[in-house]
Amino acid sequence: MFPMTLAVSKQLLPVYDKPTIYYPLNVLRLAGIKDILIITKKNDQDLFKKLLGNGNQWQLNLSYKIQPSPNGIAQAFVLAEDFLDGAPSALILGDNIFYGKNFKSILVDVSLKECHAMTFVKAVDQPENYGVVTFSKDGSVYSIEEKPKTPASKYALTGLYFLDQTAPARAKILCPSKRGEYEITDLLESYLANDQLRTTILEHEDKWFDTGTPDSLLNAANFVKRMKFEYNIDVGALDTS
Repeated sequence: MFPMTLAVSKQLLPVYDKPTIYYPLNVLRLAGIKDILIITKKNDQDLFKKLLGNGNQWQLNLSYKIQPSPNGIAQAFVLAEDFLDGAPSALILGDNIFYGKNFKSILVDVSLKECHAMTFVKAVDQPENYGVVTFSKDGSVYSIEEKPKTPASKYALTGLYFLDQTAPARAKILCPSKRGEYEITDLLESYLANDQLRTTILEHEDKWFDTGTPDSLLNAANFVKRMKFEYNIDVGALDTS
């Protein structure tokens, strides 16, 4: 269902953490994506516009949208419906950092697969803090649960999703969770119910940081610093090459 190159399709990018914004932007670039909608709180939008502009300096086309209230990640698809204009999309959270030697090829491979929904999961030490995915014996996704008290697996949903053109319509009919939010896990479950959800498991050497807490932000910063000073690798650099 995804186009051969995602560079020509509309994309959306919710942003909740300004310091890490360059990293998710670079992930989208690696996937060949250029048209990006940045969704922010009202008070943050001018700051993002001043920081990033229209994105032409990185060969990107950036647009902006305000999320009036923090009603959940899935609401991003409703807010972006006009921007997407019936196209498939990728959604990445603004506080997520990914790195891996083969990560670019993984992203490109997603764009070549005919699927309705693709997620990325990673084994973590505290899965109860995330959406948790369990698998059947044949390797297919069995269930998704949002921040369970007793996780059935260690596989956490990362903040990167590729969904088909039906995502906005599906998001519109979701009911708020007990937290009062439109959950991305509920949206993914609508695909799972129709056997349309696929998952890529990130291996041990593939790094993923959800920098939503001070400790996780520090861990990510230390990793980026080590890669630079020990291996001269700029993790997530937004250059024009």
